[in-house]
Amino acid sequence: MYHIQFQKPIFVHFIGIGGISMSGLASILLKEGFRVSGSDVHASALTRQLAEQGACIHYGHSAANVSPEVKAVVYTAAVKEDNPEIQESLRLGIPLLTRAELLGQLMKNYRTAIGISGTHGKTTATSMMTHILLEANADPTVSVGGILHSIGGNIRVGGSDYFVAESCEYTNSFLSLYPTMEIILNIRADHLDFFKDLDDIRRSFRLFAEKLGPDGFLSIYGEIEQLEQFTQGLSCKIRTFGSDPDRDDYSAVHITYDPFGCASYDLTRKTEHGYDIVGSISLGVPGFHNVLNSLSVIAVALELGIPMEQIRNGLASFTGTDRRFQRKGEFRGVTVIDDYAHHPDEIEATLKAAHTYPHKKIWCVFQPHTYTRTKALMDGFARSLCLADEVVLADIYPARETDTLGISSLDLANRIQSFGTSVHYFPSFEQIEQFLSAHCAEGDLLITMGAGDIVSVGEALLERS
Repeated sequence: MYHIQFQKPIFVHFIGIGGISMSGLASILLKEGFRVSGSDVHASALTRQLAEQGACIHYGHSAANVSPEVKAVVYTAAVKEDNPEIQESLRLGIPLLTRAELLGQLMKNYRTAIGISGTHGKTTATSMMTHILLEANADPTVSVGGILHSIGGNIRVGGSDYFVAESCEYTNSFLSLYPTMEIILNIRADHLDFFKDLDDIRRSFRLFAEKLGPDGFLSIYGEIEQLEQFTQGLSCKIRTFGSDPDRDDYSAVHITYDPFGCASYDLTRKTEHGYDIVGSISLGVPGFHNVLNSLSVIAVALELGIPMEQIRNGLASFTGTDRRFQRKGEFRGVTVIDDYAHHPDEIEATLKAAHTYPHKKIWCVFQPHTYTRTKALMDGFARSLCLADEVVLADIYPARETDTLGISSLDLANRIQSFGTSVHYFPSFEQIEQFLSAHCAEGDLLITMGAGDIVSVGEALLERS
């Protein structure tokens, strides 16, 4: 594998530069004095921001986008071998790096590199960790898979030895990273277009945990099934977090929720004879799942020696990232929330949080994400969506796939209906908007949900009001 010497800036080209992670890496290189070019299918806020920072952006993929002056090319998992820019790079003999390989090389430059992984919750936990480090004046470098307004985007270039990176399991990309500390939030079946099954995913997370050496630290969810598969034989220090104060090293008791579903709790630490209460925590984001996310990063923060007051202040200051239970506004007294949830567990967590939020009726407008995920997790999607009072389905967002499985949102609608929940399917966003405008009432809570472009439905309704 080609290795970039970060002390000697070169010309790097990114294929798919508009992606949330790719754009962040490109931004880091620009700030380190590298010359950067990149291509993507469409213009976006991220590509425009990179252009303002000095990157040369091309729209559409073409061999002509790869200059002979380029010294390295970075590409995403979505880019195939027949991509004309990949082919031109090979013809010119330019070294190729995956996004994860570049991120891993960056991590090697930091004494404390925190890799935050899990099937879901990564973006929120990475953001929480960032807020704690900022409160502690640790000046971290951060790569997060969402827009975090406290750092002005999805990337922050710091001046210290701290690096915080959201670490994704898809295509085993996190196995290219070099963390010194890790968080494993959860391990569930997902990305089954790449992984064979849940056992295959579990093997990958075990390999990720094994990347930690004797001086490493692992914060892991104590309720993961057969936890010993991930912890047995590791040489690093291990701490668990979870809902049982007698079992887990860190847990929460006396949990209460404010009128908007944000939790406050007493933090516990396990002792030989039970547990001690070591501090009180108040969160600025809703739901019990965020209690667990906060516990995961508290374990790391305490291991780093960060005082409780700074941990408490950092968590209280975090009010969410874009597309994670994000309040978008109101139309005719209906509150509009947008959420990125696209896995049954995420949907369940989001809708449970919604039940603690002020509402008369909960409307969930869901856009399934990829055919393989929808087919593999059909029952899970149906059961979790039944936590809403009314479900409205859009067509499946294909992302990187084509429909070869004969699956559709109508199949999901029929499954939801079989469980007795009111469900509606419309083939266009315009029809969805018209239906919601006619049927949502003052005091209702409307959640647009999914990893595609369903957010535009809520935004359109807000523009009408």
